[in-house]
Amino acid sequence: MNDYLRQEPIVLKRPHDLDDIDFSNVFERYLDDPSSAAKYINNTSERQYLYWDKAQYSEPIPGFTATESWALAHQLRQLVSKPTPIKSEHGDIFKYHRMNYIDEALRNIDMHAGGLLLSGEPSQSVEPQRQKYLVRGIVEEAISSSQLEGADTSSRYAKKMLAENIKPRNKSDQMILNNYLVMQQIEQKHKDDPLSIALLRELQSELVHKTLSSEYTAGEFRRDTDDVIVSYDDKIAHVPPSASFVAGELERLVAYANDDTEFVHPVIKAIQLHFWLGYLHPFPDGNGRLARAVFYWYLFRHGYWAMAYLPISNLLKRSPKNYTYAYIYSEQDSHDFTYFLDFHLKTILKAIDKFKEYVDQKASEGTSIIATISAKYPTLNYRQVSALHHLLNDDRNYTSAKSYSMLNAITRRTAYSDLKELKDLGLVNTETVSQVTHYFASDKLKGLF
Repeated sequence: MNDYLRQEPIVLKRPHDLDDIDFSNVFERYLDDPSSAAKYINNTSERQYLYWDKAQYSEPIPGFTATESWALAHQLRQLVSKPTPIKSEHGDIFKYHRMNYIDEALRNIDMHAGGLLLSGEPSQSVEPQRQKYLVRGIVEEAISSSQLEGADTSSRYAKKMLAENIKPRNKSDQMILNNYLVMQQIEQKHKDDPLSIALLRELQSELVHKTLSSEYTAGEFRRDTDDVIVSYDDKIAHVPPSASFVAGELERLVAYANDDTEFVHPVIKAIQLHFWLGYLHPFPDGNGRLARAVFYWYLFRHGYWAMAYLPISNLLKRSPKNYTYAYIYSEQDSHDFTYFLDFHLKTILKAIDKFKEYVDQKASEGTSIIATISAKYPTLNYRQVSALHHLLNDDRNYTSAKSYSMLNAITRRTAYSDLKELKDLGLVNTETVSQVTHYFASDKLKGLF
């Protein structure tokens, strides 16, 4: 018996007495005094977007039971919801409620993901820092997105593997490398390309390179006989729709992604594409990573270049249950996409805050060090000063020509030239490991501080 037949599905629980409610009476009582329900509705449908499993613990509307309060709030959501282009196999349209905070959240994202994330940096350092943070973001996203799908390579080793161009040891390493290469291609190449079925096939093929089970072929859509499911905690979280339905919906998804005639805020649209691909689950493997890659593709394509700094999957990895249930709530509770939209928007906002904290922390730590090095050695360029700062952070830190050139987006020849100058000045020591030269902070460098 296969996993599909063994596992129990996750089914959301409804209030046990929901069917006993006289809803017309509930609604009439609400209309008599709408203000009395404002606190409950704000707590369950605006400040947070709660399903019954959590809403049942909120203080009910005065004079209403917990179930009546939930039923009323739930009905009011439906009345103000807007349709999305996403539909279920049974013809139900996914809808969403534009919660009160969403406009402010979108403005916040617009301001920061368009380039203000580095507004506090010195003007002479913005471009090098942009490249540094871009590489950091893509590396972090590749690692976290793969770990979400089961890769068990540690983040520390994965970063070393990518920086040093080390050959993958196993499937987990390969997943991370594949994801990294795809993220690079999206940012450098595909962001200017329209979405297409061919591009989806290409990206999936690259994501599952050397990791796909031998029974499948990279780039080929799943068949109904494949019994592909999405599991969480040894239970079925999602059974993807039939292959015939998926074929038609992918064409609609591609058309929607490329159609800008009717304005939909790019962040909302990117999140819709993320959810839509995850719901359709068109391939036997790689669907989650593909959905998140397309999310980034859409935002890069529409000018949100600073999203490359924000490894969203790093936060998703820390709350896999919330991520999974954002899908489950949306699918099982009246096809309400708001659950997923709310979760994703708040994740982006958290990523922005964490990135700003990271930049502020690094700026604070590095200001005095960089100033001292620059004053003592004014001929050094920003790359060299940043490298010395990195080496001073930890005695275990080192760099190599490969990692130095990748981090700074320069040629290997320029990297060797920079590093040779640092060695000639006595600021770094070298050690050869497996025919690779590692550069460490020297006692002379440490003696400056």
